[in-house]
Amino acid sequence: MASSSRLPILRRISILLKAPPSTTLRSSLPSLARRFFLRKALAPNVSPWIYASSSRFCSGPLNLHQGSQGPAAIDYRSVLSEDEYHRLANSTIQDLQEKLEEYGDIVELEGFDVDYGNEVLTLKLGTLGTYVMNKQTPNRQIWLSSPISGPSRFDWDHNAQAWVYRRTKANLLKLLESELEQLCSKPVNLS
Repeated sequence: MASSSRLPILRRISILLKAPPSTTLRSSLPSLARRFFLRKALAPNVSPWIYASSSRFCSGPLNLHQGSQGPAAIDYRSVLSEDEYHRLANSTIQDLQEKLEEYGDIVELEGFDVDYGNEVLTLKLGTLGTYVMNKQTPNRQIWLSSPISGPSRFDWDHNAQAWVYRRTKANLLKLLESELEQLCSKPVNLS
């Protein structure tokens, strides 16, 4: 009986698969759907999700052009120990908090506020935007969200003795100095 109930489905699938590409019947069903119906008819108790593992659902290569600026490779020999990372990141964030609070007294900007809580440093510049900086321990990075440059992930550079964004080689403190001067029209020294 099971094979007789599959017979009408198999006939329909056979018609779909044999139809020339120019017919609307065949072109109306994408290849993934055709494969699904064919396999479902042959194996009715199999979950349809196993067919979603088609190569169309997998990421392919990035196809970056030669000379394009993709992220630099990570030198895993230079990855910080967790203790060293916390020492450097905490020191950087605490120093920034103090210097930004001093800068707030100088710029007299309405809505200027520096807040540190739950290992997140937030700098509010009123209508000019908000900076958010936090530690990412598993990656040994400091993440920054900027109203000007967007999100960035900074790694500790042993040679420069600074937090550097690998993609652009931007120094965290220099980037903040430049952007804050651009936004607030007053220079700041965060180094």
